[in-house]
Amino acid sequence: MSQDSYFSNDFTKTLMDCKKYWIIYLIFIAVTCASTITSKNFAHPQFPICVFIIAAILGILCITYYFMHDSEDELYKVAFVIIICFGLITALIVPIVDVSDELEHLTRAEITSRGIIVPHWESGEHNLDRLYNHTEGRYSKALNTDVGFETVQSHMFFLHNRENTVFDTPGDTDKINYTMILDGSAFEQNPFYGYLPQAIGVFLAKFFDMNVIWMLWLPRMFNLIFYAGVISLAVKKTPALKIPLLAVACIPISIYQAASVSIDSMVIGLGLLTIAYFIYLYKAETESLDTKEIAIFCALSLLLGLCKLPYLAFVFLILLVPKSNFKNEKALTYMILGILAVSAIGVLWSTYSTPALMHSWRSKLNYMNPSLQMQYLINHPVSILYFLKQIFTFNLGAILKGFFNFFGANNPNHYSDNYKLITILIWIFLAATLLFYPKKTRFSRKARFGTLMVLLIIYVGTCFVQLLTWADVGQRALGVSTRYFLPLFALLPIIVSDRIRLPDRFKDSYDSYAMIFIIGFLATLVIAFATKYY
Repeated sequence: MSQDSYFSNDFTKTLMDCKKYWIIYLIFIAVTCASTITSKNFAHPQFPICVFIIAAILGILCITYYFMHDSEDELYKVAFVIIICFGLITALIVPIVDVSDELEHLTRAEITSRGIIVPHWESGEHNLDRLYNHTEGRYSKALNTDVGFETVQSHMFFLHNRENTVFDTPGDTDKINYTMILDGSAFEQNPFYGYLPQAIGVFLAKFFDMNVIWMLWLPRMFNLIFYAGVISLAVKKTPALKIPLLAVACIPISIYQAASVSIDSMVIGLGLLTIAYFIYLYKAETESLDTKEIAIFCALSLLLGLCKLPYLAFVFLILLVPKSNFKNEKALTYMILGILAVSAIGVLWSTYSTPALMHSWRSKLNYMNPSLQMQYLINHPVSILYFLKQIFTFNLGAILKGFFNFFGANNPNHYSDNYKLITILIWIFLAATLLFYPKKTRFSRKARFGTLMVLLIIYVGTCFVQLLTWADVGQRALGVSTRYFLPLFALLPIIVSDRIRLPDRFKDSYDSYAMIFIIGFLATLVIAFATKYY
């Protein structure tokens, strides 16, 4: 038999095997799509129908591609393809700077595109100092002196068209206006590398003198490509729990952030890559690792932690790796030195990043003051107990509801978009994949307990940082969001290990069905935005 004939027969067999999964996928997205439809969609059905057809075809192609590469060694290729396919649609279909704080992230990306590593807080004779009014839920003119960060005049296009689609404004075809103005916030406290992919997109939009909308679309696309690459690397590197990691990487809220200009894409991507590298170290053979692996893990933890400080605690996971996995007998010493180095850099970074928060709308219009908040906690110690009670009840419930709940400051309907059916389906899927995954993966009691401690440190630490840097002094409105904690969900399979899992009869087929639902939820994401905004 010739090679061409062999390939043809193999491809035909793949198509035959896929038919059942195509049908399941199409039924799934039809049901979830029906749950998002409103009366407006019956009056103007063209765009939602078009997106549904595109999502259906893309999903079928992605499912087919998966079954052509269904070995664990090639799953990373599938991860990259599905994230790119549905992420690019998300990047184009999500309204203008609709993602949480996306306008401010775009300002920082534009500044980085000019080669500026640290934004400069300036004052001068400019006609703009726009700050976000938290009380009114919109950007408004500041009432103080004219200070802020230099950015291009086209910033105003995005400011005036927040949450509009390109069909709602004719200004998207205008050229980029390079006149410099001042904007009141630019995430000065974040590291520059968190904006490099987005900055490349802004740079290319300006270099090729494209229409102004590409100042948003290209950064979103490059951010997505970087995210897809990092997740693909994570899936390739980990020797176990590939599907659970991919499930967290591809749930709707993850792709929503990845296909935006937000630095949250970097946090989620680096978080999952760090977990994948930890699993790789933990599952390595005896005396197979060099000390360079310790340095790589500590570096990943540092890069992640500088983007969101509580995640520096990931570095403690290195202590859970069996010492026998390393060739060097001084591995523990190097681990401790790595932890100390990461901690020291983290402390130094916090001394810079915390004061930098004062150069934003958060300090001016939200009455945020870390020093006064700490003083209040010291004078009212019982408030710490109320804080702990709140984060493990109300806030935890809000986080669990946020897997399919998207941000939009000016649109009150955003917060009433419950999408209960889709949210429940995501809960069921994540519970089965993260807690009951049938492919047996064993971690020691020490590793499971240590991982749980790291999870709690990061969760409580993130909420506490929000208390200091978001809540009004004396108040506990933390403003926490599901996106802050997404990497933590990937720790759950390690914590539960092989203690609870689905029966063995699901072992051979679970990954295939899981991939169908992963792709199905991605399709649901783009369909939901089509039915809501178009």
